[in-house]
Amino acid sequence: MNKKIIIKSAIVLLWALSGCLASEVKKACTCPNCVAKRQAKEEVANDADKVLKQLNQKTSELMSFQAQIEYKFIQPLLESERLQKGVFYYTKIGNSSKLRLNFHTRTIDDEEEEKYVEEYIVLGGANLSHPGHRFEGMWAVQIDYEMEGIRYIQLADVQDPNKPIDVFDLINKNFPMVGFSRIEDIKKQFEITLVEQKKSGPEDFIQVHLEVKPNSIYKDDYVSIDFWIDKKLGLPTKIVTVSTEPATEPVEQKDVFEIKFLNPKFNNKIDKKIFDFKIPAGFDEPDIMPLPKKGE
Repeated sequence: MNKKIIIKSAIVLLWALSGCLASEVKKACTCPNCVAKRQAKEEVANDADKVLKQLNQKTSELMSFQAQIEYKFIQPLLESERLQKGVFYYTKIGNSSKLRLNFHTRTIDDEEEEKYVEEYIVLGGANLSHPGHRFEGMWAVQIDYEMEGIRYIQLADVQDPNKPIDVFDLINKNFPMVGFSRIEDIKKQFEITLVEQKKSGPEDFIQVHLEVKPNSIYKDDYVSIDFWIDKKLGLPTKIVTVSTEPATEPVEQKDVFEIKFLNPKFNNKIDKKIFDFKIPAGFDEPDIMPLPKKGE
């Protein structure tokens, strides 16, 4: 932020507080201006808490989710954009959950849309097999048809059956979908505010702004995340994330990830075969990437 703006803001703030502070007596601010600001701040916090509770209720009921997806990667510094389109699937059965993302096309900058196939599947290690390997915990499978390669990436070690890990909680560092995560985790990692909609008349969406806390596990990955909740569906349908990269650039020049869910379907039955996969013919052997062992 510009230093002049910071100094000016500080002067205005000190001036507003001066009428509320006695020279030697510490007491609560009671001037009308300060009381009104405090009440407004409390109302905003209460509204945000209400929205998150409603979101938490909806995500707790989430047994399946299916939608067309648009994933855009924006690099302002390079004046470049990449848009990938595909289909997104999520299902939860008992204590286990699975996720699949199939990209079908890609558009780079002003070029024409082209066929581009890339797939991601997140599932339990019991669903994987390879000679000489034992797969435990949760894994992500990345299938890159352009490079004809496949990777098995361990996301979580052996799970506590009494505290199962949902796939949404595992992919956030690589694929930001915080709005689907547990609300208690969101409140722990971010400063939360509701964004007032500028358009007049009824709005179909609620915008939530998340500012990454200094001690957040996401501090090295994201600056902020905004997501828009569809009032009818009760779930996020758009997520915009500002990255910390490039590290030396101002916020306006940092990379941005944008995710849109189109034609979402909530708790509709999804064929379990959707989450099956085979290594395509001609592909190299999978690159297996387990989590580092403790102490490494």
